[in-house]
Amino acid sequence: MHLPRYAACHEKAAPLNAVAAPATQPVALVDWSLSIEGMTCASCVARVERALLKVPGIAEVSVNLATEMASVRAALGTGYAEIRAAVETAGYTVATSTVSLQVDGMTCASCVGRVEKALMRVPGVVQAEVNLATEMATVHVAAGRADPAALLAAIERAGYQARLRQEGAEADAKAATSRRLTGWAVGSAAPVVWAAMLSLPLVLPMIGALFGQHWMLPGWLQLALATPVQFWLGARFYRAAWKAVRAGSGNMDLLVALGTTAGYGLSLVQLLRYGSGADGAMPHLYFEASAVVITLVLLGKWMETRAKRQTTEAIRALNALRPEIARVRRDGLETEVPVSQVRIGDVVAVRPGERLPVDGQVTEGSSDVDESLITGESLPVAKHSGDKVTGGAVNGEGLLLVRTSAVGAESTLARIVRLVESAQAKKAPIQRLVDRVSAVFVPVVIGIALVTVLAWGLGTGDWEAAVLNAVAVLVIACPCALGLATPTAIMVGTGAAARLGILIKDAEALELAHGVAVVAFDKTGTLTVGKPELRLAMAAPLAGTDAAVQRSALLAASAAVQAGSEHPLASAVKAAAQHEGLTVAAATAVRAVAGRGVSATVEGRELRLGSSRFMQELAVDVSPLADEAATWQARGCTVSWLAEVASASAPASSSALPRLIGLLAFGDAPKASAAAAVQALQKMGVRSVLITGDNAGSAAAVAQSVGITEVRADVLPEHKAAIVTEMKSGGACVAMVGDGINDAPALAVADVGIAMSTGTDVAMATAGITLMRGDPALVADAIDISRRTYAKIRQNLFWAFVYNVVGIPLAAFGLLNPVVAGAAMAFSSVSVVSNALLLRRW
Repeated sequence: MHLPRYAACHEKAAPLNAVAAPATQPVALVDWSLSIEGMTCASCVARVERALLKVPGIAEVSVNLATEMASVRAALGTGYAEIRAAVETAGYTVATSTVSLQVDGMTCASCVGRVEKALMRVPGVVQAEVNLATEMATVHVAAGRADPAALLAAIERAGYQARLRQEGAEADAKAATSRRLTGWAVGSAAPVVWAAMLSLPLVLPMIGALFGQHWMLPGWLQLALATPVQFWLGARFYRAAWKAVRAGSGNMDLLVALGTTAGYGLSLVQLLRYGSGADGAMPHLYFEASAVVITLVLLGKWMETRAKRQTTEAIRALNALRPEIARVRRDGLETEVPVSQVRIGDVVAVRPGERLPVDGQVTEGSSDVDESLITGESLPVAKHSGDKVTGGAVNGEGLLLVRTSAVGAESTLARIVRLVESAQAKKAPIQRLVDRVSAVFVPVVIGIALVTVLAWGLGTGDWEAAVLNAVAVLVIACPCALGLATPTAIMVGTGAAARLGILIKDAEALELAHGVAVVAFDKTGTLTVGKPELRLAMAAPLAGTDAAVQRSALLAASAAVQAGSEHPLASAVKAAAQHEGLTVAAATAVRAVAGRGVSATVEGRELRLGSSRFMQELAVDVSPLADEAATWQARGCTVSWLAEVASASAPASSSALPRLIGLLAFGDAPKASAAAAVQALQKMGVRSVLITGDNAGSAAAVAQSVGITEVRADVLPEHKAAIVTEMKSGGACVAMVGDGINDAPALAVADVGIAMSTGTDVAMATAGITLMRGDPALVADAIDISRRTYAKIRQNLFWAFVYNVVGIPLAAFGLLNPVVAGAAMAFSSVSVVSNALLLRRW
């Protein structure tokens, strides 16, 4: 880590490659080390240096192309945002890394805002997002710039405890912290029970009054019962309130502390001033109000903690899938070792009924594997030798030997957990409004309370009633509900989606998906099975040559050109050549031509295999087989052509070139659920569009079979993104569904990118939503869970605002007893979390 270094004004020899600004040397300097991405040559270095030297306060810049690092010496106080903006304006990016922190002590949305502001003041921090529901801070820092110790110190200065987040240790650490501070574990009901036992005798006279029984406990006994509730069980509110005040801010704890202290103090003054009264009558005391308010708030926080724990159920369920022990076969012996010691390439034995400890490929055995908690697939999947399996799945009745392909953080299960945690940690765009409101919430409430006490006291002369009404204002205000409204709904929604095999990468994708009006589907591997079969291999007529011999030569040459390709069409050609026992020659100079096909040299001949567009660009005459191609395209098949072209090194011998060699037709059946998926989207009011690089005939046949009426065919990969952009131009929210590298640009451009996990890693990295099963029906499910989650967010925010907008004026006008106000405040947070938990039934 590169920490800021402060230097007094003195002369210093600049590095040979450093560029000094013509400005006067500042009195105090700070050194920055930034990782710059995108530089390719010396001119890039010069451009970055010039851009940085234009930033006010920068005295010296040195950019190293080899290490891709920029050393910047700037005046103390020069903002990181300005430095980063200068680099980006020059056309480059500052590399960032992510630090996850667990934050203890936050109670409401005001706390969230204070922690975020504290983190943003640390040099090198690009962005900070704090989630009240998970109590986690996700901090994006310039790579190599921010020291985690500085982040932790900033949070502690703001009045909270923080630690680096370590997987599996959060609950233990948090419980230890809680026990150290309060004597009770997180979620313990003991404080609530003690508070209720001490408060109940104070409330009994109120209950008796409802039945005409007027009696009251002696004042000293009320004091004895209320004091431990106020200063022992309520100590947590004083601690948190003091930290907030010391940091120049406010939170829910400050409101509770002020309100209950006012009620307790008023009663104490009354007791000391009047005693039992001259006539033996005891003055009215309000110890029960302060004690019951604290009891109710503690009850609300306890219920809220239990409910919040249920919102993280999905993460706990996924973590529980990880076995701790694996049986590794080495040198013919089977040894039990911790999963952390398994290495890639190790052979692991998985017995019937056990969970697979690693990702890998079956080398021996066959069994049915239950992957329901990973992919959402309800039925077990048959696995045989050569099939891939995923760690965390449950083996059926057969013994499997699995060769490990991924362990630890790189396993599928670990990546799923990271995706779900990432989505739950991030903020939805709608939360920004709540943050702005929360920033001024507590000061405004305290101001209203002061106005209330002055208005009632000066207006009526009844300062006792004035204090009680101000207390009611303070305790009914609830910034907690505002802070929990959005994150709890997102946590439950993403968890519910994960159980069904829908991984939502970030909260923004979840929020945007509710408004999707158009879904653009790729064809191969998305709406179709993605395992095409060679239906036809027809050679172009050649006089004096047997048709069967020509066909074999066509198939062998096509297999040679695609020998190194993993494309589904290439796999179909190679499988057909192997099935017919053909000898496939070695190919050289193999090169993929994006969106068109493949070029290669086979036995001295320059061959080109690809689409009709490719043949047209090469000036290849395909008319001898054009009718046959049209027939197969009408049947829904994909057509490819093989041609020989002139060699650049021997132009004189290629007078008859380019020459068509033959035609290949591939059939790829639509997925069983594709038609139902399109129909489900139609019922939701979502329009479906097919975008494919395949020919118009094949695209139309597949579209007709699944019920899509709008088709864009013969689309090059770079043009898919342009079509998606065109669809968005009308204001519609567009989702793109794909699985291949060629779909990545369109997935990135779409409002919501949805990738199939059966496709490439590039597609999944680009998309905001990943479907763990290659089932297009999950697209409608993803949109549906987004709509339901967004509805819960709106409902939660509505009730959170209503509690405060209605409750605070009622309290200010003297229409709410402090006890009722405390109950309403406690219920508001619990109701918001409980409403979000209803999503678990989806």
